[in-house]
Amino acid sequence: MLFLYLAFTLSLNMIIKEVTDTRTEEEFLEVAREIYKEDPVWVCPLDNEIRAVFNPKKNNFHQHGQYKRWVLKTTTGKLIGRIAAFINSDKAYQNEQPTGGIGFFECINNYEAAEILFDTAKNWLSDLGMEAMDGPINFGENDAFWGLLVEGFTHPSYGMNYNPPYYKNLFEKYGFEKIYEQITNHLDINKPFPERFSKIAEWVSNKPDYRFEYLQVKHFDRFAKDFVEIYNDAWKDFKNFVPLTTTTILESFNKMKLLMDEKLIWFAYVNNEPASFVVILPDANQMIKSFKGKLGLLEKMKFVYYRWKGVSRMRAVVMGTKSKFQKHGLESALFIKLKEYVLPLKQYTELELSWVGDFNDKMLSLHEATGAIFGKRHLTLRKLFQIKKPS
Repeated sequence: MLFLYLAFTLSLNMIIKEVTDTRTEEEFLEVAREIYKEDPVWVCPLDNEIRAVFNPKKNNFHQHGQYKRWVLKTTTGKLIGRIAAFINSDKAYQNEQPTGGIGFFECINNYEAAEILFDTAKNWLSDLGMEAMDGPINFGENDAFWGLLVEGFTHPSYGMNYNPPYYKNLFEKYGFEKIYEQITNHLDINKPFPERFSKIAEWVSNKPDYRFEYLQVKHFDRFAKDFVEIYNDAWKDFKNFVPLTTTTILESFNKMKLLMDEKLIWFAYVNNEPASFVVILPDANQMIKSFKGKLGLLEKMKFVYYRWKGVSRMRAVVMGTKSKFQKHGLESALFIKLKEYVLPLKQYTELELSWVGDFNDKMLSLHEATGAIFGKRHLTLRKLFQIKKPS
């Protein structure tokens, strides 16, 4: 099946080509700008962020995985689609069938074009022993470039997937089926928390054995270690969980450094034991929307100005609480600490609580308790290569 990965001409006057050099990598990036050129809501991710995913020096998932990328064009050279396929060996064999992934999918509203992209990824994965593929997902953690947007086609926050509504039909027609939903809710910062939530939060925040700290860049190593300890305990009972490493989190923290506001990232300790955290970032999409994915000298100067000026939206990237502390109300107290800092600034108006799997009842209940309202819905989907008949 090797011929499927090379450039070839199809009866529909389309050519699919593997990304193998600088030129095809640029085409891979350019596809998205072509697809969304008339969409006023879309924000182009920074090219450097996309490149980093596929750079072994900047993404440690390459230590236990592999990938391929392809670009789809017409025979006249018009860019009409792209896709990446990858195998994360740490996760691929945790399912009933070995499962790879596809992501960074972009395509015109044409099923035949989408089918070529899906088939090419499927065949590569199949040749490497995979029997299914999940998508759209990322070759990395699920805090960015993950999920198919199916509801809430409003401004995307930094790192959150955005796509045209017709993508859902392309995926479903090919045979992808939902594994789970990811729910994003929006919180009005200037609206008071519900009374019960506030009472619990105030009571918890004043308990003598409880301590709350915001992240400090100069102590990255300590906070990264605490993050991993909390996260791995909080998520250990979820299906197909793979523990995080301190290396991965330090990599993520360093990527966030330019953007982060230390006092938006909080940790809770019980008798000095790391117990809970919330990671919130200013929404960089409000700063980079006009950049069109580029980050040259002019864009860097603009970014510094926008960073100084500030933005009105924040995104809660991830939260976690150790299992033995999950009924202690620590999350409520963390939100109070956040508001104590944010409100006097008179800058932020909205906090996006993204995204929570529909299997995570506790976190969805917390969102509801804060008074947040529904914002968006993404899907993580799976395509089985061969449906096994019952014996």
